[in-house]
Amino acid sequence: MNGAPPARRAGGARRRIDRRTALRGGCLAAGAALAAVAVDGAVVTPRRLVTSDHALGSGDVPPLKLAQVSDLHLRGIGTLERQLIERLHESAADLIVFTGDAIDAAGALGLLDQLLAELPAAARRLAILGNWEHRCGVGVDALARTYERHDVELLVNRSIVVEHRGRSLRVTGLDDLLLGRPDPAAALADATPSDGHLVLAHCPAARDALGLPPAHPASLVLAGHTHGGQIAPLGKALVRPYGSGRYVAGWYRDGGPPMYVSRGIGTSLLPVRLGAPPELVRIEWRA
Repeated sequence: MNGAPPARRAGGARRRIDRRTALRGGCLAAGAALAAVAVDGAVVTPRRLVTSDHALGSGDVPPLKLAQVSDLHLRGIGTLERQLIERLHESAADLIVFTGDAIDAAGALGLLDQLLAELPAAARRLAILGNWEHRCGVGVDALARTYERHDVELLVNRSIVVEHRGRSLRVTGLDDLLLGRPDPAAALADATPSDGHLVLAHCPAARDALGLPPAHPASLVLAGHTHGGQIAPLGKALVRPYGSGRYVAGWYRDGGPPMYVSRGIGTSLLPVRLGAPPELVRIEWRA
């Protein structure tokens, strides 16, 4: 008699059905996981502002409360931007610094004007240029006028002194490393010694070639540009823009002055963030 016994044939059929069911279930699970990641990267994480609080320095000196806003890439005043404005007011910052790429299109200048109008009035406000302000064709003069209208001082290779509770803090804003011409010597040509020196540089790779005059070493560098990788599953950045150097996000204290690299607020090229949520940086600095 040819063929397998009926029981054996039935068992083999059941195993084939079980394998197909398992495969179908696996595909459905994988599809659901990918859909969840896609929703998180496109909808959830880009709108979830994280506030990171840090302390620098020690002693009994009253701290200067510093807030860093980087890489806004403004395309609207939505949920994320409203969170930012609210938390800036809650921060009661003495100094708010914008470390470049506030806009990436000339048409967004009006949005920047709208956002700046809602900043806390009590804080001193400073800004520098990023690569996108150079690239988008808005013009430095037009951008400076928008900032000036809201008492935000644009520093392009320029240094100023901020007085805080009897101490002087020098702030130097450098032009963008990629599309500008950073000139620390010009920025500090007439500078006098101060109790601390904050350097604002959009690209973190600038830390490795600051070229500051010996009389004015940096006490702290603040940078952005990297977006923390923007797409960084499990915290591992897949790509970093040119100008990032070896830096991704957070503190760097080796081989130079302390530097904090912000993940920034907005997105560039793709409206997606994964594993690198938007960040408002707050530092209590005892210079």
